[in-house]
Amino acid sequence: MSFTAEDLHEWVSFEDPHEQRTWTFDVTFLASKYACLFGNGCKGVLTEDATHLNEGCCSYGAHLSGQDDLANLLVHADRLTPAQWQFHPSSSTDRKLTSLNEDGIHVTTLVDDACIFLNRPGFSGGAGCALHIGALAAGESFVSWKPEVCWQVPLRREEATDSNGWVTTTVREWKRRDWGEGGSDFHWWCTETDEAFGGKTTVWQSMREEISAMSSTWAYEQLVAYFEMRRKQKSVPMPHPAVRRK
Repeated sequence: MSFTAEDLHEWVSFEDPHEQRTWTFDVTFLASKYACLFGNGCKGVLTEDATHLNEGCCSYGAHLSGQDDLANLLVHADRLTPAQWQFHPSSSTDRKLTSLNEDGIHVTTLVDDACIFLNRPGFSGGAGCALHIGALAAGESFVSWKPEVCWQVPLRREEATDSNGWVTTTVREWKRRDWGEGGSDFHWWCTETDEAFGGKTTVWQSMREEISAMSSTWAYEQLVAYFEMRRKQKSVPMPHPAVRRK
């Protein structure tokens, strides 16, 4: 009898000799050729196809992870110029950059129903995240400029600590459910469609910087060694569910 789970994934884990931690990685997603479709056919996360808006995941603003994330955002927002940021405060009426939602979480302000840091199509400084544009112009990593959720998606980091203080950290694909109740209303979510799996390289290669920042240099090196071992053994990772359903 065959086993055909709808969302079957492979996983690999490494015990870290430097701390009481086990790193667990979603092999199926990291070995896939997922590539973000922002500006290239992304249908967005509204309740209907919003390809023409070019908003990607930015329609609801960025939910900040805490005070450090907020402070980092404000520092880098202050470095942006009006030429890089369409809604720069100097060219608008005293807009607050964030506000507290009903759960007490800081969320970036919305302007015309999308994040205040999102430059719209036609802006002379370039469409897309102003923070990302600013980071590239400064020759710095976008990981250090953008809110955590913005540079991590479609990856997600989760942690669990057992009764002995041992931490298991999981780096996996960000699923529709991770957006909370509102995720079920999305017209479309990129990791559920084969359209987003036509990249030139695997996720573990194309998102090296993000994976390293979400784990550690040591953990990423173990991941690279693991995939290299599989290559030598000619062991082909399981195709991603979105590709299997094609």
